[in-house]
Amino acid sequence: MNDLLLLRVGDDVAVATRDLAPGDEIDRPDGGTVVVHDDVPRGHKIALGPVEQGGPVRKYGQVIGIASAPIEAGRHVHSHNLAFDPGERETPLGGVRTELEVPDGPRPTFRGYRRADGRVGTRNYVAILTSVNCSASTAKMIADQFPASVLDEFENVDGVIALTHTSGCGLVPDSEGGQILLRTLRGYAAHPNVAGLLVLGLGCEMVPGAALSARSGAVTDLGMPGVGAPEQDQSSALLAAIPGDTVVRSMTIQDTGGIRATVRAGVEAIRAMLPEVNSRTRTDCDVSELVLGLNCGGSDGYSGITANPALGWASDRIVSYGGTSVLAETPEVYGAEHLLTARAARPEIAKKLLDQLEWWRSYMAAGHGTLDNNPSPGNKAGGLTTILEKSLGAVAKGGQADLAAVYDYAEPITDRGFTFMDTPGYDPVSVTGIVAGGANVVVFTTGRGSVFGCRPTPSIKVATNTPMYDRMHEDMDLNAGRIVDGTATVPDVGAELLAKILAVASGEQTVSEELGIGAEEFIPWHIGAVT
Repeated sequence: MNDLLLLRVGDDVAVATRDLAPGDEIDRPDGGTVVVHDDVPRGHKIALGPVEQGGPVRKYGQVIGIASAPIEAGRHVHSHNLAFDPGERETPLGGVRTELEVPDGPRPTFRGYRRADGRVGTRNYVAILTSVNCSASTAKMIADQFPASVLDEFENVDGVIALTHTSGCGLVPDSEGGQILLRTLRGYAAHPNVAGLLVLGLGCEMVPGAALSARSGAVTDLGMPGVGAPEQDQSSALLAAIPGDTVVRSMTIQDTGGIRATVRAGVEAIRAMLPEVNSRTRTDCDVSELVLGLNCGGSDGYSGITANPALGWASDRIVSYGGTSVLAETPEVYGAEHLLTARAARPEIAKKLLDQLEWWRSYMAAGHGTLDNNPSPGNKAGGLTTILEKSLGAVAKGGQADLAAVYDYAEPITDRGFTFMDTPGYDPVSVTGIVAGGANVVVFTTGRGSVFGCRPTPSIKVATNTPMYDRMHEDMDLNAGRIVDGTATVPDVGAELLAKILAVASGEQTVSEELGIGAEEFIPWHIGAVT
């Protein structure tokens, strides 16, 4: 293992692979030596040569900021001497095409649940989906009656989960926020990992249960008050259709007779569902049926070097077989969007991503913020300094494949290939949107040690560095830190990750599933007016 990692020839900085101390004389990856002048923590940046004040600083072959003070060779480069500068970046509307080779040999398969609409589930859940926060406690009371011990006789049922949230009333139904909530809830209702569905409402909310339990139909047919203006007509196309073999029941607390009566009725309804849900069995499915969600949280200076590129390798392999992957977190591609727009299959795809970023600029300005408020304190402690640096590492999760589509939050994912979804950077909200879109497996990379879980879609957590993995190995599924350690390459870890994705899709539990976490991380994106 080298003491320094140079990511591109010509970079002004290298990344320390161990803690460096003043006086250390370190071999430069590009030849010669550099004498360390400051304490440089593992994962942080060190200057390889002088940079004048106001000059650009490059990492990954890209500008990550400007020197806010003169920087000497051997100095620690971080918040004290590196500042964000939006600069000017060309954003091509396509033009870079990558032909992914399909590997020789048998195509990979996994054991999944084939649903009536042709999609494939990787889990077989009964979900209690609340239309409003007022029914959240009741939903949890019902789910609590079905612990693992009660479900032992139903070996094909992965669990009964309460999907609760903090909204559903007091919002304008035909507003952007109202439509986002409806898309999200409908996406979970129609998800291929949900075989049994109990929609639970209070009875007087603005998002009625009928809008979630109906098999299909336009929003004007689903009982959404105030929805149906001409400009909203197209929103019906963004609603997922519930598969015909999903067992669906619906009730409201007011009509059923209160909380106690509703708990009794809900338990009875789910008990009646369980034999039918349990009758579903796994069958061999082609790798192309995977819809892989790509997400990260608690990133550090190694994220863009180890776990994210390895995930990008696995994403490219799935896409090469005709499968789908979904990158997200729009504020965390800011500064690297040109790398995505250049890969757009059509100009309008690139344009949609740029429009989403422009929306975010306005949204942040309205909240008296800017997109460079990122990275978080934890990110900075791990070695990341500017949003440009963070974004350049984050887009590595998307590999090299052409960008086939760009989606709005929670919009059904219908295109094959590498795609993008507009979501916030807040991990639970981001993954909720991806899952609502139809992701049946999620891979979540982390450098600081996120303990994120997800249901009904399993989430595989990948550590970016070995010290964190060793410290938190009970919460991690795979260690990509071996890439920096010198004991594995990006393709090595990418291949391991692909094998793990197929195993988890076939039923192998992730560590977060073993702990039973993931329902609390269901958090729809809440924007817009609330009355």
